[in-house]
Amino acid sequence: MKTKLYFAAIMFLGMMGVSNAQAQNPECMTNLSIFSEHAKVKNYDAAYEPWKKTYETCPQLNNAIYVYGERILKDKIDKASGAEKEGYVNELLGLYDNKLTHFSSKTSFGETMVDKALTKYDNKMADDAEMYSMLSEAFTKDEENFTNPKALYLYFSNLVDLHSEGKKELQEVFDVYDAVTGKIEEENDKLTDKIATLLPKEEAGTLTSKEKRSLRVYNSYSENYGKIAGSIDSKLGALADCSNLIPLYEKSFEEKKSDINWVKRAVGRMYGKECTDDPLFGKMVEVQAQLDPSADVYVYLGSLKKKNGDTQGAVADFNKALELETDGKKKSNIAYKIATSYTKTSRSSARSYAQKAIDANPANGRAYLLIASLYASSANECGSTPFDKRAIYWKAADMARQAGRVDPALSGRASQAATSYNAKAPTKEMIFSSGKAGQTVSFSCWVGGSVKVPAL
Repeated sequence: MKTKLYFAAIMFLGMMGVSNAQAQNPECMTNLSIFSEHAKVKNYDAAYEPWKKTYETCPQLNNAIYVYGERILKDKIDKASGAEKEGYVNELLGLYDNKLTHFSSKTSFGETMVDKALTKYDNKMADDAEMYSMLSEAFTKDEENFTNPKALYLYFSNLVDLHSEGKKELQEVFDVYDAVTGKIEEENDKLTDKIATLLPKEEAGTLTSKEKRSLRVYNSYSENYGKIAGSIDSKLGALADCSNLIPLYEKSFEEKKSDINWVKRAVGRMYGKECTDDPLFGKMVEVQAQLDPSADVYVYLGSLKKKNGDTQGAVADFNKALELETDGKKKSNIAYKIATSYTKTSRSSARSYAQKAIDANPANGRAYLLIASLYASSANECGSTPFDKRAIYWKAADMARQAGRVDPALSGRASQAATSYNAKAPTKEMIFSSGKAGQTVSFSCWVGGSVKVPAL
């Protein structure tokens, strides 16, 4: 039996790679094969002892020690309680450290710190201060590998809780908010780029089985980032209201006005929270224009001109912003900002800039949602009969669903919006009474285009 296990281990290690010196230990080789086979079928109780012997005797033998060891110890933690549970938790924390020591190519400092922090959090072994300290160290030292959605939320959430206890300054809350939301956007952008390459094949029905699996994974991760982003915004809550922002920035303005990063973040947040009526906003826009006359500055200058009634000047600044920006995603975000500034004054202009946002980045789901809301708000203007007026909601629902397709991070909002719009569209009874099932309804208002009435 041992001979068979030994040869099985040789084959197993040949595929996964081993430490040459420790591979000479027959007992380690045998135990590696035994615990691996048990762990593969989730028989973790049987796997524990041979795993532990291998881990303690030959920690550099194979990365499988750490991959399966994590699963084995998590199973032990789930089944244990009291001091025994704490012992397994500490063993798992040590496992993460040793993996970084012996198999650094298979993990990273950021991943290790996140794994340790989440283990402590899940087992109630760390308070807010310790959690924030661990996650802050992981993020600041290894942001590239800090991608876990749950950890990103906890990093920010614990800071807000510490601020509410008077232990952290509001400025630090905003700084971390910017960093975390920027990271979420960055990771989601990577996912939506991958999704964008697969959607045409999905629509054509030509996805391979591997691509189908990949698309499911990308969609799932993107949805998780969307949920976390929403939770982070909710956690920030009223802390980012104008009543807090303006005094904070007034207090720091003289000291920070030469720090372009601070100025850009402050202006961006005040713009996003519609704190643009305060004189401080105009003052900081002028400073940003002097320090960094970038595309964003022209968005802010255009918004100020638009608010002051200078429509022609506003349009010139908005278009200048789009001309200056060459990066597709940044151009898309700028066009979206401009679109939002028109929602209350010119829906056709808002749609025009939202479409420019989509043209620059087809994965900009927010632009699709904005267009959907513009259509829905125009129901009374589009059509001469109650049926035709309500038909616009089908068009709005289609745009909302597309938002969730191109950016799954928005799938929750998109689905909710589409459901709401469909509920306002003509009912089956109305379709039957109208006799328009399967026909096309055209819109002569600013929306234009048409929509096909569902068949009964």
